[in-house]
Amino acid sequence: MAVNKSEMKLRTVVQFVRVHHSSMEWRCILYLSIEYPIPPNTPNQFKYTNGDVSTLPWSYTLLPLPELLCDGPDSHMAKYYNIPVTTTTPLPSVPINLPNLAMYLQSALDDSRRALNDSSSGLRKLAKMVDGFYPADQPISVLGADDFGDRSLLRRGVKKVFGKANKSTNARGRGGNADTYELVTPFRLDDWG
Repeated sequence: MAVNKSEMKLRTVVQFVRVHHSSMEWRCILYLSIEYPIPPNTPNQFKYTNGDVSTLPWSYTLLPLPELLCDGPDSHMAKYYNIPVTTTTPLPSVPINLPNLAMYLQSALDDSRRALNDSSSGLRKLAKMVDGFYPADQPISVLGADDFGDRSLLRRGVKKVFGKANKSTNARGRGGNADTYELVTPFRLDDWG
């Protein structure tokens, strides 16, 4: 960072690795590198700039690849996804703290989920991998930023999470604490003077 005077950007490759060849359990590995400009005389320069999620960034040609990345983007034991630059998810600046890195990864997953119906783009690959490898963690529905403007949608989502109040307890004036109402005597002003 001391040598480079310009702002440095972070490139992220997400890899899912099978724990054992007979196991269905997958682990996630993040490979982080600094984005390097591609020299003008590089052969197949378009390969690194076209947004292909199955192509490693050009900076990975400068050093030997980690062994798990050598088998390619879609092997039986490992699959990787190079997070592309999009209008909603640009490359983050370095240094970056972990909460901002988590937000960047969530934004990349959101981009991928929005592209699930787009077969012309490789963006949907990350969402398909996450949903396939971790089926219990799938969201109920994917909400875009515009969906939060509709209050009824937000209210329905909150009711799904927290459940509906029991009308019989509310009618008796006990609120949502019906199970503890009988255990605790409520404070009444006339009892204390």
